[in-house]
Amino acid sequence: MMPETSTIKTLFRSLRHRNFRLFFSGQLVSLIGTWMQNVGQAWLVLELTHSSFKLGVVSALQFLPMLFLSFLTGPFIDYFPKRRIIIVTQTVFMLLAFTLSILVWTGVVQYWHIVILATLLGIVNTIDMPARQSFLVELVGREDLMNAVAMNSSIFNAARAVGPAIAGLLIGAAGTAVCFFVNGLSFLAVLWSLLLMTFKEPPVGQRTSHRVFEDIGEAIAYIRNTPAVLITILLVSVVSIFGTNFNVLVPVFARQELHRDAAAFGLLMSSFGAGALIGAISLAALSKHGPKPMLLLGGGLALSFFLMLIGFQKSYGLTALLLALCGWSMITFFGMANTTVQLSTEDRLRGRVMSIYTLAFGGLTPFGSLFAGSVAHVIKAPLTFAVGGLICGIVFFIVIIKWKKIAAWQRV
Repeated sequence: MMPETSTIKTLFRSLRHRNFRLFFSGQLVSLIGTWMQNVGQAWLVLELTHSSFKLGVVSALQFLPMLFLSFLTGPFIDYFPKRRIIIVTQTVFMLLAFTLSILVWTGVVQYWHIVILATLLGIVNTIDMPARQSFLVELVGREDLMNAVAMNSSIFNAARAVGPAIAGLLIGAAGTAVCFFVNGLSFLAVLWSLLLMTFKEPPVGQRTSHRVFEDIGEAIAYIRNTPAVLITILLVSVVSIFGTNFNVLVPVFARQELHRDAAAFGLLMSSFGAGALIGAISLAALSKHGPKPMLLLGGGLALSFFLMLIGFQKSYGLTALLLALCGWSMITFFGMANTTVQLSTEDRLRGRVMSIYTLAFGGLTPFGSLFAGSVAHVIKAPLTFAVGGLICGIVFFIVIIKWKKIAAWQRV
């Protein structure tokens, strides 16, 4: 019984911190709503436009602000209490979700409404995402950071498994407005958890506005001179553009190639989330060993392979299985990438470095969305999966071949 108890303690060790338990519970509720909205929004766009390209545009606009604003948000996050920043961003998310639900319920929603709301959501997310990621170390400390990242990924992907399935059923029964309304309500759980936290917030920096660009330059120089961080961020950039376009390609694949309804689409997204959840749990179990470069590279290479397999078949069941394997390999890659960057970064620079990581992780997504939407319009969704997987696979294969030249990673 002792080894089993030890394994359980290792798997959930970040939950020994009260503040992280509160954060964990609030995020679990909210993220289910977030994934319900993602599915509902994609289905709504296809209902209004019947265009994979226009769906790609909405997805691109949701992440485009990160491309232009991520560098500027880093100093802001480093010099203000992160909990207060997150309270403000989550409140705005809630208001945006309620606005979309009202537009749909009243029957006045148009494509341009979705475009504007998606852009606003992207602007707020540019601040929220790096703030939440760098907030984890304040909740659990450096020792339990990798476990916290893995546990945070587990709830993100548990929500990814549950939310789309619920959304698919609700869309069929009551329409997309319900998904947006439930998402708005779910943010109350996050706000509640943040307000209940009790800890002395770390001291924040003192600066004047003219130092913003110096602060950004310091972070860029740090990344350039830290091989583990630089290579990881470059790989994240490639995967973000070519390997993670599921929100664009899966609904098009389900509707136009597999000829399935919203419920079937939701189940496909849930299978992806289920695989990602398994990957996150595996990462939590391995967290005591710290980040491993070979797991990062192996996860990326596996994702590339499964994407290519999706491209050469049109079976609903096999697609669901391959999406689950994509979820597992993707979360292995991103979990290792996130932890590698955070543990390789000095505390005073974490907000700025994570804002640049966020640029690679989400800010380049517009290029990926436009790539996926445009290519799928010409050669169809299945082959678009394969093209993206091939590009990612070539990059990871080159890095693995040149492994001896990047042996500095072993110091992570």
